[in-house]
Amino acid sequence: MREKSSLFTPVLIAGCIIILVSFAIRAAFGLFQIPIANEFGWMRSEFSLAIAIQNLAWGIGQPIFGAIAEKIGDRKAIFLGAVTYAAGLVLSSFAVTPEAHQMLEILVGFGIAGTGFGVILAVVGRASSDENRSMTLAIATAAGSGGQIFGPPLAEYLLGVMSWQMVFVVFAVMILLTLLTLPMMRAPEAASKAEIEESLSEILMRAFRDPSYSLIFIGFFSCGYQLSFVTAHFPAFIAEACSAIMPGSLLHNLGITTTSSLGAWSISIIGVANIFGTLFAGWLGNRYQKKYLLAGIYTLRTMIAAAFIMVPMTPMTVLLFAIGMGSLWLATVPLTSGLVAHIYGLRYMGTLYGIIFFSHQLGSFLGAWLGGRMYDQYGDYTAVWWIGVGVGAFSAMVHLPVREERLQMRSA
Repeated sequence: MREKSSLFTPVLIAGCIIILVSFAIRAAFGLFQIPIANEFGWMRSEFSLAIAIQNLAWGIGQPIFGAIAEKIGDRKAIFLGAVTYAAGLVLSSFAVTPEAHQMLEILVGFGIAGTGFGVILAVVGRASSDENRSMTLAIATAAGSGGQIFGPPLAEYLLGVMSWQMVFVVFAVMILLTLLTLPMMRAPEAASKAEIEESLSEILMRAFRDPSYSLIFIGFFSCGYQLSFVTAHFPAFIAEACSAIMPGSLLHNLGITTTSSLGAWSISIIGVANIFGTLFAGWLGNRYQKKYLLAGIYTLRTMIAAAFIMVPMTPMTVLLFAIGMGSLWLATVPLTSGLVAHIYGLRYMGTLYGIIFFSHQLGSFLGAWLGGRMYDQYGDYTAVWWIGVGVGAFSAMVHLPVREERLQMRSA
């Protein structure tokens, strides 16, 4: 009999550290948008395409690293991901053309895949008891928000004291240091007899034939679009469109004196709010049907985004948006990964969730690239923002028909 696991295990702690550092680096990429474009005289869409390619490579790499972890072991997959991540960052520091940055972001994206949600959540899920699984997945997801809290301000500080090239090298060292936690990443196999007897190709075929899997895949697209656009472009959007921070105001007294610094801190505020929102989503996921929770989250995101773009942008509306959107930011991840684990089992969760996550990254690619492309064409982000509102509403609807019951029970 398997001994009941506690909520906080060595696997969860190590997984949180790896995700925290990985996402701190990723969340900071929007801060490099203006310095790199200004140094080389590039259009905004050039670096936006690099971030978009990073997101697409992350999505392609997610099921690949999930399969690698299931084939040769979780720790080897994470090691490979961290080394790939560091290599991409170091090589990017030498890039001087848009094409070089864009191609090297493939390495960075694959590195994020090997140190991100797909591999880590699968290990954490297997190391958790059934009653703790939704909450442990939420805690690991919230660690990504922890990285988002300190990543952008750290990047802004480092960019003030060194070149952007050296910041990339510092980030490479940071991701390699997470490998020191790998000895803690030991998770038991947690699979039923039926799951053990079922091959990867068999469960993939059953999942692909299941309409619910397709609906989850389609629905996760808007999450990627919204998150990637905000991460890549929101700091620049605020810097250019927000009204000035008044001397003597609370923000000014706290040292946030420019809209540029407000842009960096807004990403951190989103991260702070999301820690609470993600943990609350994990708690709800143990008590209510996940498909309805996901539909509710996408509906609220749509309403908040629409309200923000319809009023003049001020420091106050930026803060309100960051808190509101932040509370829903990654709340979809523990619910979506938990839904996949519940319906299709834990044995091949890394690969199955990785394929679902590819849809998320298709949205991320479009959000990052289209943001820069439409900015260059129209001179602002209004049109691309409204596209995000529309896809959010669509995702809210497609989750409602999902059949939230174990696939094996349907065919029993």
